Amino acid sequence: MYQSKSTQADAMVAQPPRQALIYCRVSSRAQEADGNGLQSQETRCREFATANGHEVMAVFPDTITGGGDFMKRPGMVALLSFLDAQPDTDFVVIFDDLKRFARDTRFHLDLREAFRARGATIECLNFKFDETPEGEFIETIMAAQGALERKQNGRQVAQKMKARMQSGYWVHNAPVGYRYKTVKGHGKLLMIDEPHASIVREALEGYAMGRFQTQSEVNRFLETRPEFPYNKDGKVRPKRVVDMLIQPLYAGYICSEVYGLKWLKGQHAPIISMETYEKIQTRRLGSAYAPARADIGEDFALRGFATCGDCSAPLRSSWSKGKYKSYPYYACHTKSCDSYGKSIPRDRLESAFDEVVKTLKPSPKLFALAKLMIKDAWAARLGQAKDMTLSVKRQITDVEKQIETLLGRIMNATNDGVVSAYEEKIGTLEKTKARLSENLVNQVPPAGRFEEIIELSLKFLSNPWKLWESEDVILRRTLLRLAFTEGFAYHRIEGHRTPQISLPFKVLGMFSGGEKTNGAVGED
Repeated sequence: MYQSKSTQADAMVAQPPRQALIYCRVSSRAQEADGNGLQSQETRCREFATANGHEVMAVFPDTITGGGDFMKRPGMVALLSFLDAQPDTDFVVIFDDLKRFARDTRFHLDLREAFRARGATIECLNFKFDETPEGEFIETIMAAQGALERKQNGRQVAQKMKARMQSGYWVHNAPVGYRYKTVKGHGKLLMIDEPHASIVREALEGYAMGRFQTQSEVNRFLETRPEFPYNKDGKVRPKRVVDMLIQPLYAGYICSEVYGLKWLKGQHAPIISMETYEKIQTRRLGSAYAPARADIGEDFALRGFATCGDCSAPLRSSWSKGKYKSYPYYACHTKSCDSYGKSIPRDRLESAFDEVVKTLKPSPKLFALAKLMIKDAWAARLGQAKDMTLSVKRQITDVEKQIETLLGRIMNATNDGVVSAYEEKIGTLEKTKARLSENLVNQVPPAGRFEEIIELSLKFLSNPWKLWESEDVILRRTLLRLAFTEGFAYHRIEGHRTPQISLPFKVLGMFSGGEKTNGAVGED
């Protein structure tokens, strides 16, 4: 039966609006603020819904790439869960663009089936879904095209990133101690970020030189620096320490297993030297040390260093509870020892050690003589620098020839195992070349370097008691390692044994007329 136009319009008005859900997605959080961000997508989808008589019930955003499984997108999971919670409602799901749906052919088809199973209709601003065989064919072609574009874009990005890294520029997240800054002629360049860089330098050099015996000590050092970025619980994760210790960026070089790049000189300034980096790797792969206790030095300054005068085993320390208060003691726990279980008051033992440290102070005259001797040695070292420079240049040339030879062999090799062996050898040679190049730069020290080094060294040698008196745990442990070759042996009745002084203090003691029997340094 024929109906007038007014009758048709009345019927359309009487029909209730259909409930709609909007899904928006960008590939990263950085895209949220640009012109094609989540807000602009939502606006276009709302306009589309209004024009088609839909009532928007909810919006589900995602900030994740479209190449992966849609069930790994929080927004999509929430949307599907919303549909599952209201199975009797006929929803329409609106997308801004077909590429927001899925940029992988298999996941596209799976997601279509997921909506179909939930009775939801899909509408897109730039594509009309058609359930006919021809429509499904075209849709599949469009989905495959989106997948192709995604993979091509990924390949192009990877090629650009590799090319930039080959030019000496890091392209990933800046490690702690660096920050990115846009520099004319360079683009985004890693720059030293203070005070983080100084903290990282102190931690890495401290581990390389033995100031921190274990990675746990490095961890605790970083946690004592409030400027260092740590987790919400105030802790620094052990993995972060490991990442710092093995990061070539800190030595000024770029390595990437993903792109097959090894020991390329970076455009950024290094925080540590290549020599320091290699010392760190040697220590990491060398003999393991027992982890130091976190509370060392807080109550017992010589915990782990004081030994039993009878059996030479390390003394244990503890607090003994008395009637009114607790008392600190050292004690030997070796059952076969005559001093087993016999307590030594902490103050008595540590006071004896204090007296030994106070003797480690040579005379001013000796220091003047020592400085002159060191200056003579420094002058001789500068005289050798020219010959050393020529020698290092020859070594670099030899390494470059070896690398060139191996590259030629790789071009002719057909066995994957042989190629891998050549590539590994080239990586080793590149590292050797990097070390030699740095040695070449450092052959002749800059002006003023001598005064800087010698003054710091003599400051420590002049009066170790100042370090010990500071009660700083790290400085005290440094003193124990540098001034003594063995632990501090103490007998509960006879007192301390002759301490084993390290060579520098022993020599200074002999020059200044100190007692040669115990290695302590006397005063004039």
